[in-house]
Amino acid sequence: MHFLRWKRLHVWTLTAALASGLGLSLAPVQPAAAQARALPDFTDLVDLVGPAVVNIRTLERSRTPAQGNTQDEQMLEFFRRFGIPVPPNLPRQQRPERGDEDVPRGVGSGFIVSSDGFVMTNAHVVEGADEVIVTLTDKREFKARIVGADKRTDVAVVKIEATGLPSVKMGDINRVRVGEWVMAIGSPFGLENTVTAGIVSAKQRDTGDYLPFIQTDVAINPGNSGGPLINMRGEVIGINSQIYSRSGGFQGISFAIPIDEAIRVSEQLRATGRVTRGRIGVQIDQVSKEVAEAIGLGRPQGALVRGVEAGAPADKAGIEAGDIILKFDGRNIEKSSDLPRLVGNAKPGSRATVTLFRRGAQRELQVTVAELEQERPTRRASSAEPRPPSAGPAQTLGLGVADLSDAQKRELKLRGGVRVEVAEGAAARAGLREGDVIVAIGNVEIANQREFEQTISRADKTKPIVLQFRRGDLAQYALIRPAR
Repeated sequence: MHFLRWKRLHVWTLTAALASGLGLSLAPVQPAAAQARALPDFTDLVDLVGPAVVNIRTLERSRTPAQGNTQDEQMLEFFRRFGIPVPPNLPRQQRPERGDEDVPRGVGSGFIVSSDGFVMTNAHVVEGADEVIVTLTDKREFKARIVGADKRTDVAVVKIEATGLPSVKMGDINRVRVGEWVMAIGSPFGLENTVTAGIVSAKQRDTGDYLPFIQTDVAINPGNSGGPLINMRGEVIGINSQIYSRSGGFQGISFAIPIDEAIRVSEQLRATGRVTRGRIGVQIDQVSKEVAEAIGLGRPQGALVRGVEAGAPADKAGIEAGDIILKFDGRNIEKSSDLPRLVGNAKPGSRATVTLFRRGAQRELQVTVAELEQERPTRRASSAEPRPPSAGPAQTLGLGVADLSDAQKRELKLRGGVRVEVAEGAAARAGLREGDVIVAIGNVEIANQREFEQTISRADKTKPIVLQFRRGDLAQYALIRPAR
């Protein structure tokens, strides 16, 4: 014991001497109690927000007679109770259904947003439920009515008949900072009022869904879905919705729906029971770095319009396949997934300014937003008999092209272009194939085979040549790198 004490003192004395010799000063080490006080304390937050967090249990009404053996029934009951998807290796015909009974379907979480009983949760928590039971922290249970659910954002609102209920306070998503502490309360695996904590790992995380998510390392498991993500001010900043997992359990990455988007959806659900979204009728894709540099855009940004639906608002406004939309209603489009979110938030019937890049220059068009409907089938390219392919400079790129027939132009709604009859060598490596229609070289629009050959002959063969082409209704870019 004395040796250890001496050793600690000796190290401190030696360190202090070295620091003195270097002209440095050392601050005393913080006591353990002071360090503990510096760590976040969630106890007050739990007391503040906890009473407004609810457990949501859903029931499903059986409609067919029982089948299968006892072991199958026990396994199915386990998966239903804890909200875990039924594995595919349990055949549907063996899943027991005890006719005329309400059987547990899943468990989730939610939070009260108004004292008169409106509760926000995930759409997937209540989807397909015949009955929804909401349990408060004081153990009172209520049958809930589903006000509305929106699958695209995974937001739902349910209503219980009660008054004077505790409710949450909503936070400002713009104040959320990466690295700040956050807390979640929910019912993982049916364990009610469970508190977990972590930090915000990223904002605006694009997972391919309709919304950009808040990414955290807060432990989220089946049953947490629909529960609140809470900041250190006791404000709800998100709805816990998804996890990234290879095992089905928490692996350090979870996602929450930003509360501003959830509020916007919930207000529509409460008002009308459904969500209306805008649409302009375009099919889009990302803009690659190579294409952006080749066409003079500078950096990869915006949404590449691959196709325009006939008669849709974009078509009427003059937007064409191959355009790159840079702004919608004054808001920048940094990546293609930004566009459907901005358009979706626009009110149907409203007019918006679209800033786009076409043939090396920007231009603005006015578009009237329509209401989002089911996708319509796309047109197919004409199978009219092609004209003989070219045999000029294009052959050095592995290309053989021919003029479009009038019927092809009408069907594709093109003013000009050339049809690819042969794609070999460099052209094939760039992704071109027979049947594609080339409409521009660089930022130069091509009317016919003669213009195509002239433009190719003038192109700098030491640099990649960028071609804009159509494949069916979809516009794409290709970079052909000529052999040296």
